[in-house]
Amino acid sequence: MKNVKLVNHALLQHSLTILRDRSTGTEAFRHHTAIVSQILLMHATKNMKVMEKNIQTPICSTHGHEISRSMVFVPVLRAGISMLFPARDFLPWTPVGFIGLERDEETAVARQYYQKFPNKIDNKTIFVLDPMLATGGSVSDTITRLKEKGARKIKVICIVSAPEGIKYINKHHPDVAIITSAIDDHLDEKKYIVPGLGDFGDRYFGT
Repeated sequence: MKNVKLVNHALLQHSLTILRDRSTGTEAFRHHTAIVSQILLMHATKNMKVMEKNIQTPICSTHGHEISRSMVFVPVLRAGISMLFPARDFLPWTPVGFIGLERDEETAVARQYYQKFPNKIDNKTIFVLDPMLATGGSVSDTITRLKEKGARKIKVICIVSAPEGIKYINKHHPDVAIITSAIDDHLDEKKYIVPGLGDFGDRYFGT
């Protein structure tokens, strides 16, 4: 497996354990999703371009920095919305694109039902947000469609990843980096991540 950044942080591990726990309720699940998402985003953006900026403090003038507004968030519906909210808390001006993919429970193949991306994304860094990287099919389809629109620099941010999904992205999109807080053991016969945390969307939205 290549182009994978496994983020290790004490607070992240604490929140991830709460997310995995089957007894965690919806409110706590949403709260700790935000914590994990923001820690991952901090790592994903740490090398983004910044520009110098002159400002006036209450005491004197000084030099500061402003992050370049050259990013786009693309959550994979529906679970990816859970990561969009905390991402926009950090960077509220960032444009958002959407892609809706629904997995067939029998075949595990994703079907697209919605797509809307910002214009002129060829010079932007695209952050694909999907909490669970299982087979890799949905994320790979998202990346393919982004590339068709001209995207050249794409990063995937996932909370939990399966080795099968990582290998799939590596094979079909070797130029795409993956940032994740966990690489789990494997996929079961229903294509769920083991040990995983169940159906992320259902747990986050209370459905």
